[in-house]
Amino acid sequence: MSAPDENDKRNVLQNCWLVKFAPFRTAWPEIVRRGTFTLRGVRSLAARKNLRAMRLGDSVLLYQSQQDQAIVGLIEVTREAYPDPTSADPQWLTCDFRPLRTLTNPVPLATLRQDTGLVNLPLIRQPRLSVMRCVCMATESACHRGPGG
Repeated sequence: MSAPDENDKRNVLQNCWLVKFAPFRTAWPEIVRRGTFTLRGVRSLAARKNLRAMRLGDSVLLYQSQQDQAIVGLIEVTREAYPDPTSADPQWLTCDFRPLRTLTNPVPLATLRQDTGLVNLPLIRQPRLSVMRCVCMATESACHRGPGG
């Protein structure tokens, strides 16, 4: 097997995402139990653009907002963007996901902020954005280290 060329590396970086969700709507254990998750109610133009760019099998880090403020699991796209059924306007989109794994140690926002490799992570630069592209290699590294490095 040959080493990946620059195009392969770019594709890996382009197809990784972070999605924020409020645990009071659907808690991570409930997502795992159901085996599926649909992100609903996203009403941001930037987030809509990102939802539209997601492809089947893309990796997605799931960030629990509002309470714990931490990356809690890894999910993957199982259905590409389609009109959000919670909106009468078909321009607003959603995607479907399935849980892949729960992080043994959720990674809090404070830990992400301290990692110099993640200073450009949209979660830190644009904290109100709910769906964002991220660099998975750096973000996954932080997830493997967990809190405290």
